Amino acid sequence: MLGASISKNSVLLGLFALVTAGILAVTHSGTKERIQAAERAAAARALNELVPSSRIDNDLLADTLPIPEAMWPALGLEEGEKIHRARKEDEVIAVILPAVAPDGYSGDIRLLIGVNRDGSLAGVRALSHKETAGLGDKIDLAKSDWILGFNGKSLQNPAREQWKVKKDGGAFDQFTGATITPRAVTAQVKRALEQVEQQRALLFEIPTDSANNGDSHE
Repeated sequence: MLGASISKNSVLLGLFALVTAGILAVTHSGTKERIQAAERAAAARALNELVPSSRIDNDLLADTLPIPEAMWPALGLEEGEKIHRARKEDEVIAVILPAVAPDGYSGDIRLLIGVNRDGSLAGVRALSHKETAGLGDKIDLAKSDWILGFNGKSLQNPAREQWKVKKDGGAFDQFTGATITPRAVTAQVKRALEQVEQQRALLFEIPTDSANNGDSHE
């Protein structure tokens, strides 16, 4: 009797474990899909802040290009990431690329930078940082509109030598009591513009044999 009872309990425990594992697997799968969908939506919103959907007719999340390894150092990247390309009637009208300013007051400042085909900035956003609240965190659009000052700027407007904060003799405002953070962001945005200028043919031109069949998309 004791053996039969132990055997029965073992079977019940085994079934319970299987059912529990199944429930957890289904829950995990559903949760993972929701998280992925939320992350995709957040990424799309961030990209569309720089290049509004009204300007394009492609999917910014799907139309990407691996960042050439030669660009990594200047962009502050340690590994390969992707450039998003904005198109209108199959012409690449802008690119959006990640960059990291490594010399913020409290460490790395991760940026998203949009550059129009004519070399002007579609916009810049700070994605993550550890800058001081009330000072350096003014690079956040939610805290200040300072970051919008890059809109429309290029390597010709202002001149290259003016791509510094005013305290250093440049054209860009710094924050009251905080110069290091805006200095770091301004310098990194300039480096990103220079990289886009150097890689213009790769980023903006579409090979003739792939323009209509999607081979240039990932």
